[in-house]
Amino acid sequence: MKTVLHSSVMVRTILTGLILLSMVTIASAKDLSRGQGKSLDEQVHGIKSEVLSIAKELDKLEERLLYPSHTQIAVFVSMRKNQTFSLDSVDIELDGKNIAYHIYTSRELNALTDGGVQNIFTGNAAIGMHEFKVTMRGKSSAGEDIRLVKSFSFEKTAEAVIAELLLSEKSITLIDR
Repeated sequence: MKTVLHSSVMVRTILTGLILLSMVTIASAKDLSRGQGKSLDEQVHGIKSEVLSIAKELDKLEERLLYPSHTQIAVFVSMRKNQTFSLDSVDIELDGKNIAYHIYTSRELNALTDGGVQNIFTGNAAIGMHEFKVTMRGKSSAGEDIRLVKSFSFEKTAEAVIAELLLSEKSITLIDR
């Protein structure tokens, strides 16, 4: 974990240095004579494009360092078709630690009931056995409170884990994608 954090700091330092270098180059270019203005503008535009391209590549590198595929876990939430209950919130624990909590707006609920899928968590876990504990709260179509709690055990291998929590009024199902 320290290596990932150190790498992240290093990537951010490099990115900051490149941005500062581009700013100095742009400032120097503006100080040159007006006779070279058009070509300087083109040069400045080219440098800006290069810096943006490098920043984009550094963001990708940082994501690969922070979330390497052999430790990555992604959890999605969806609802079974034809559900009439109103989902209020979902709370997820991984190995006893709260990793995600979300309170749903009416707009988000409409998207889920229309077949949408929400990415509720992306993070890391070591290879080995783990346990998800999912708590779902809502209201039935009759207005009664719903609170379902379900635990799922899974084994994290060297592959990324992509899991979907399929919710209904009476159950929570974990689907391995």
